[in-house]
Amino acid sequence: MKNQRLIALSSRLAEKANKFIIAELKKYELTDIAPSHGDILSLLFDGSSYEMGEISRKIHRTKPTVTVLVEKLEKSGYVQRVKSDVDARFTMISLTEKGFALRPIFEAISKDLNALAYAGLREEEGMLLEILLEKAIINFEKRE
Repeated sequence: MKNQRLIALSSRLAEKANKFIIAELKKYELTDIAPSHGDILSLLFDGSSYEMGEISRKIHRTKPTVTVLVEKLEKSGYVQRVKSDVDARFTMISLTEKGFALRPIFEAISKDLNALAYAGLREEEGMLLEILLEKAIINFEKRE
């Protein structure tokens, strides 16, 4: 097969997207948040509380990775840990008021990020690109 640049191109795209996000966060003077925090914050914007294992499953990251990310967000005051009402063995993670204040900023950055990523693509090209990338991801998930 001739086409063997998928991983290299995907990595470059992720790198460019991360640089864009970091630059945009700096415009809002948010130097204590990294692109890697985005999935957790986006999940919590729904107003629910989640247990660490649930967060890791939903954002497709390992529990140790989620723990480190949540600890940094907690230290910065964006999330809080609360013992579960149902089972005290579980700690639930939820947004603080400061965390919820990030929502409009994240929505603006996401809108600009997507506009840049899809610029010059027809709608059907964008949809096809997403479908093909999802298929490649599923290939790896089948192997795990």
